Amino acid sequence: MRTKLLVAVLLMILLAIVWWQPFFFPSDIRVVADSFFSSTLSKKDDTVLSKEDKGFAKALKLQQFTFPTDHGPHNTYRTEWWYFTGNLKNTQGRQFGYELTFFRFALKAELPESKSLWRNNQLYMAHLTLTDVQKGRFYTDERVSRAGNGLAGASDKKYQVWLYDWSAKTEGKADFPLRLHAKSDDFAIDLLLTSQKGYVLQGDQGLSQKSREPGNASYYYSYPRLETEGTVSVAGNKFSVTGASWMDREWSTSALSNEQSGWDWFALQLADNTELMFYQLRRKDGQRDSNSSGSFVLADNAKISLKEYDVTIKTLDSWKSPHSKITYPSRWRLAVPGQSLDVEIVPLINDQELNVSYRYWEGAVSVNGTKNGKPISGQGYVELAGYK
Repeated sequence: MRTKLLVAVLLMILLAIVWWQPFFFPSDIRVVADSFFSSTLSKKDDTVLSKEDKGFAKALKLQQFTFPTDHGPHNTYRTEWWYFTGNLKNTQGRQFGYELTFFRFALKAELPESKSLWRNNQLYMAHLTLTDVQKGRFYTDERVSRAGNGLAGASDKKYQVWLYDWSAKTEGKADFPLRLHAKSDDFAIDLLLTSQKGYVLQGDQGLSQKSREPGNASYYYSYPRLETEGTVSVAGNKFSVTGASWMDREWSTSALSNEQSGWDWFALQLADNTELMFYQLRRKDGQRDSNSSGSFVLADNAKISLKEYDVTIKTLDSWKSPHSKITYPSRWRLAVPGQSLDVEIVPLINDQELNVSYRYWEGAVSVNGTKNGKPISGQGYVELAGYK
């Protein structure tokens, strides 16, 4: 009798796992997420919409940004992200870098008709990293879920995005302060972010063109300097930290053009309360794409747009990943002659490669050089995508 009962219980458990697996163990979702990143970096015909892009909205013209609505999801576009990075220290000067990014992917352009709370055409994925500079360790984690039944999502009523118990959400009625909370098995962050300078509309009033074809663009704004305090936990130890964070928001549909293979993205916070963002789009022929661009943000938050020819970047060193065997650039000299800026950018540690659904390098960096002929220092983050 006990044997029959045990068999029945095990059968019920097995059926439950099979039934609920798409929601809690979504291997198919990981394939979709990886397929999106792969298609972003794959060969496309600029003159026609890809089959995957049909039915989605495109970033074609200037639009008026409205908050908090635009902090929320833009489900008619194929993808978007809420991106946070920062450099932190405790009172003894121990350095940490972190990244918390939430991605939204639309599986289909049409919303399925269903009364079920589980049926949803939106997929969320989140990446969490921590760089422990003193120990030379880099920690990563990833979560993926459909948006159904409140497992993941974002609000257009207030700043709030979440995936399970990882979240970025406002503490009150205003957009800031904003609390980031995410916990993995070996590390965690619990941080409060306060805006010091307000937001910046990247590109042409928030329309950031990625190639010559209309619609190969994103809507893009940043909070380039967020005062940050809170705790990071790693290897069983908790540290009270302060520092500065950067937030990026983008939504779009189109992939890179036929000639483009990836990008090097720089977000730098200088000690004189100015910031620089520049994305260097790479062509398959090894040259920098003419659509590379960025911005220089003055101390009063005024933005100076930067075109491809306004910035020079020279790679000074490289690093070969022991995990993927991919070779990445690992030290740069970046100059903006129009701002009399000339700096060297160095990763705090070389191994800041994310080995998740899509492999890329995203890491904390130090900045040292000159501005207007005087020494200048800073910190920031660099993202390297599309390297093979």
